[in-house]
Amino acid sequence: MRADRLVATLLLMQARGRVTASELAKEFEVSTATARRDLEALSTAGVPVYAQPGRGGGWSLIGGARTDLSGLTSAEAQALFLIAGPAASVAPQVKSALRKLVRALPQTFRAEAEAAAEAVVIDTAAWGDDTKDRPVLVELLQKAVVEQVQVRLTYQKRGEPPKGRTVDPWGLVDKDGIWYFIAGTADGQRTFRLDRIQGVNLTGTPSARPPDFVLAKAWDSVVTEVEQLRSGTKAIMRLQNRFLKVFQHMHGRHCTVLEDLENETRVELTAPTPLDIARNVAGWGALITVESPREVQDHLARIGAELVSRYPPSSPAGPAGT
Repeated sequence: MRADRLVATLLLMQARGRVTASELAKEFEVSTATARRDLEALSTAGVPVYAQPGRGGGWSLIGGARTDLSGLTSAEAQALFLIAGPAASVAPQVKSALRKLVRALPQTFRAEAEAAAEAVVIDTAAWGDDTKDRPVLVELLQKAVVEQVQVRLTYQKRGEPPKGRTVDPWGLVDKDGIWYFIAGTADGQRTFRLDRIQGVNLTGTPSARPPDFVLAKAWDSVVTEVEQLRSGTKAIMRLQNRFLKVFQHMHGRHCTVLEDLENETRVELTAPTPLDIARNVAGWGALITVESPREVQDHLARIGAELVSRYPPSSPAGPAGT
């Protein structure tokens, strides 16, 4: 017996006032006997539902119970469908769930919820690229997280042979098309890239997760740590004000505005090494002036000299007839 089906049964009873076991069986694609057992289980558990025998009978909530059992406000319903709607195009289960939830919403919510579900389409492929599919391991690891069972991983770090280890699954993160698996290990919280996981087995052993664990906060900590590692070098530079927005868009949180000058802006740019910074700004040419450190200036000078050597300027054309 599925808890989600019991909740959906309550929502349908709230929306329709009265349902029959055969109607529920058709709605949830189960047998009539299963639907009847669900209704009886709700009654046994103390949920205020009762059966009315005879023609026109069925199951109802005591007193009509016309309140919105979902607890959703109109704005919350729209937000839910805006998030879930795009997923319905690739996940049949989501499409089915949305259809059932729409029927359970108060009548005044339904039109806006249905419009919200169709308002957004997510296309994960860049122009000219194939559609990006979710890694096949995502579903299996999601199952481990939901069912809270330990996982045996075969994982290969860059430049090292594959190793096996048993972990407690805590959550999954999709970062711009790259999936990460956050898990508990004997050494504490660790993050694994799914494209480096070579094998996964669910052990059946119950897993443990800290009671105060929040996936979003855990991922924020991972991002902060990675960004700090990627910001080992700081360079101060000036660029014309009209190019500031473009520069900030290119470098995101690695670019910090320090001072607004008359026609220029002084910014700080961070990267792992001085060479990385030089490579990032070399294409801007004279539009950017690097003030410090000297290592970045030296790398720029070397890059410039290499380019001039490989692509020397063409000789100016002489006077006609010579």
